[in-house]
Amino acid sequence: MSFREVYEELEINNLSQEAAKSRFSLGRDSIEKKCDLRTEYQRDRDRIIHSKAFRRLMHKTQVFLSPEGDHYRTRLTHTLEVSQISRTIARAMRLNEDLTEAIALGHDLGHTPFGHCGERTLNKLVKGGFRHNVQSLRVVEVLETKDNQQHGLNLTKEVRDGIVNHTGDKKPMTLEGEAVKVSDRIAYINHDIDDAIRANIISLEQIPKKYLELIGFTHGQRINTMIINIINNSKDMKAIRMSDDMLEATLELRQFLFDNIYFNKVAKSEEHKAEFLVENLYKYYMSNFDKVPRLYLDLYEKFNFAEDEIVKDYISGMTDRYAIKLFKEIFVPLPWDK
Repeated sequence: MSFREVYEELEINNLSQEAAKSRFSLGRDSIEKKCDLRTEYQRDRDRIIHSKAFRRLMHKTQVFLSPEGDHYRTRLTHTLEVSQISRTIARAMRLNEDLTEAIALGHDLGHTPFGHCGERTLNKLVKGGFRHNVQSLRVVEVLETKDNQQHGLNLTKEVRDGIVNHTGDKKPMTLEGEAVKVSDRIAYINHDIDDAIRANIISLEQIPKKYLELIGFTHGQRINTMIINIINNSKDMKAIRMSDDMLEATLELRQFLFDNIYFNKVAKSEEHKAEFLVENLYKYYMSNFDKVPRLYLDLYEKFNFAEDEIVKDYISGMTDRYAIKLFKEIFVPLPWDK
């Protein structure tokens, strides 16, 4: 019996009845020989971690554009925090941690440069709109390559479902996917408060006291309170949920963030520049499609994608600093020196 098979037996014998067991995965679009060492979900996690899209997250905005300090969150650190929170919930509820981790690590792979500002801009420009969760699915199904040969990472259905349904109205097919969905909200609500206080955008005293008294006065307390509340209110294992009062407080706190951080004039003072940059890069490549890198032109020729879809793929995959560098190369004249 291989190590994978031993581990599969451990899952069956020790995880909750409602947990997703890797042996019974709905599988991959392309059948592959199973690994002797890793389960299906462990392989998915590893493929995501080793992908180029995952590495690029370290240079993509979470909330604050090009912050000077080293301690502000990026899209990568947000992803790691979502992974940590969702794994804590999964472990306490005896769900499949490997599946939870794979979904969490892949959930934002399709995010644009400049955070939701870049997403809104592409959504206005691209025919049919743009949603980062749908693009994340496209990244793992088409844009990333496995062993530099096969297009797409050929992930299991459960991981792909969790990635595309980590936001929006549709419910993930697994409890592990639900755990990631709620952990994404827990992560960004709390770390965006932390970053905003660090940036002097808000003070702790501005947050309504009723939220602090219910959830906690520190970053760690608030995360811990939310996690414990979810675990205590999801014991029937039919859904991942908060208590009514905690959910109400969470949604109201989220609205507080929109009113005081996400739409704050100081915090967002540079966003119009990012919108201008993304929009003009998009228009440039739509008018000069042959300038798109060969990798994307190959996809265009192989799969007969529309030009605007390929340009969207290219721009959404950029890091903040690469998009800025490219914009300068295309639109800013170089100094003349004979």
